[in-house]
Amino acid sequence: MSEAQEYPGVGRVLVVIPTYDEAENIRQITQRVRRAVPSVDILVADDNSPDGTGAIADELSATDDHVFVLHRAGKQGLGAAYVAGFAWAKDKGYDAVVEMDADGSHAPEELPKLLDALRDNDAVLGTRYIPGGSVHNWPLHRLLLSRGGNIYIKMALGMPFRDATGGYRAYRMAVLDHIDVATVASQGYSFQVELAWRTFRHGFRMTEVPITFTERERGKSKMSGNIFKEQLLRVTRWGVQSRAQALRQRLGRDPKADSTLR
Repeated sequence: MSEAQEYPGVGRVLVVIPTYDEAENIRQITQRVRRAVPSVDILVADDNSPDGTGAIADELSATDDHVFVLHRAGKQGLGAAYVAGFAWAKDKGYDAVVEMDADGSHAPEELPKLLDALRDNDAVLGTRYIPGGSVHNWPLHRLLLSRGGNIYIKMALGMPFRDATGGYRAYRMAVLDHIDVATVASQGYSFQVELAWRTFRHGFRMTEVPITFTERERGKSKMSGNIFKEQLLRVTRWGVQSRAQALRQRLGRDPKADSTLR
């Protein structure tokens, strides 16, 4: 590993990029991150992509000591890939991690905005649905699904955030340790909701910054109806559990912590 470089006010930063069949995108996204913030390191967490993404990532790592590759046994889902990447970051002594998609939907050129905001916060959510944020090249039905889902999440969980499902965000490692991220069982977009939910419930300083989301131009989207259903069911359960716990507290009881709400 190269000598540590720090982002001012944040420390050593690792950008975790999960991949599965992203051979058409991984070179470009890696190069853009390196140009945008040369001090950060990149970890490509590849789920044994059949299209050779992992081999391409190895080539990039061989010529750039800021790029690393975590080869995983197979496709286990977005959440599992991030949990593995966070564990790798902790083992290597990073101070903060960034989640970023491999398909170019998250602009690396906006990474400085997230890291600058992290100086005064514990977690920063890149948000499409606040002033300055935007979505490009999505069909209307998908935009409505995303907006509606986020409204439901806000109502069900009582979080103030406009975009709890977004996947472009930054966390301090201390937050991930405290919320016991290794126990997060959610996959897909509900993984992002659960991380934000746990962070919010533990009272960490959180903020949103506007981002531009652009639908991928190359490769196939991993979004499916099952992912949305999983998210809806989990959010509903968390909301019910949270309200039940709050009621028990008002009645003077001391409920045991629910492991799904850490």
